[in-house]
Amino acid sequence: MTTGARRVGDFCWINVLTSDPDRARDFFASLLGWTYVEIPGMGHRAQVGGQDIGGVFDHAAPGTPPGTPVGIGVMVKVENADAMVAKVNALGGKAQPAFDIGPQGRMADCHDPMGANIDIWEPKQSAGLSADSTHHGVPSWFETLTTDTDRATKYYTELFGWTAEVQDMGGMKYTSFKLGDEFVGGMMKITPEMGPIPAHWGVYFTVNDVEKAASDTTKLGGTLFVPVTDIPGVGRFCGILSPQGVRFYALQYSR
Repeated sequence: MTTGARRVGDFCWINVLTSDPDRARDFFASLLGWTYVEIPGMGHRAQVGGQDIGGVFDHAAPGTPPGTPVGIGVMVKVENADAMVAKVNALGGKAQPAFDIGPQGRMADCHDPMGANIDIWEPKQSAGLSADSTHHGVPSWFETLTTDTDRATKYYTELFGWTAEVQDMGGMKYTSFKLGDEFVGGMMKITPEMGPIPAHWGVYFTVNDVEKAASDTTKLGGTLFVPVTDIPGVGRFCGILSPQGVRFYALQYSR
């Protein structure tokens, strides 16, 4: 589990894009304990324990790239955003030109060859996510569902220097990505049972009590798209759809 500023090659920020940011902030505050700091004219930084985890923004804002769905976007820390844009495109992904976010840093909107959105962040004044991933409400796992695991493995290992480990989980192959000795994310192939979903990255948030998180979700007007389920050797999780249509996961780790 990660603490402090994330390393180059690790996930370093999330962006919640919603059509109703005021109600979305209330939902996440109630469910995950988030607090907020306003970014004048833009949105809000979300925090846990006074440490940044990401932002909450209006999906209808002029700066939102066309075609971006409501949801949670993820960002990976890089040393040089412009150089990574060229690398993304050379490896078969699609990256827009990098641009500055004021004095905070430089970012680029990127998609992998299968279409999953995963942006990059070159920090300047803002290092990005710094909260302890063992704490309730903090992002602690990032997972892509994809149409081509072999191509995705080649792409991500070459792009970020990750290594891949594949294991059998009850007849399903699961790939874990590592940055050095630390796990940073995972990957599964989209199956027919999952329905017609596009390739994407999802976010898991640590929770103290997944049963309570599931119950609170329904009380707050959300729904579960995955019921509380065991992950052997890891913990228990559920898939949550917020009242504003944002999908994510809550994960209670085995202690």
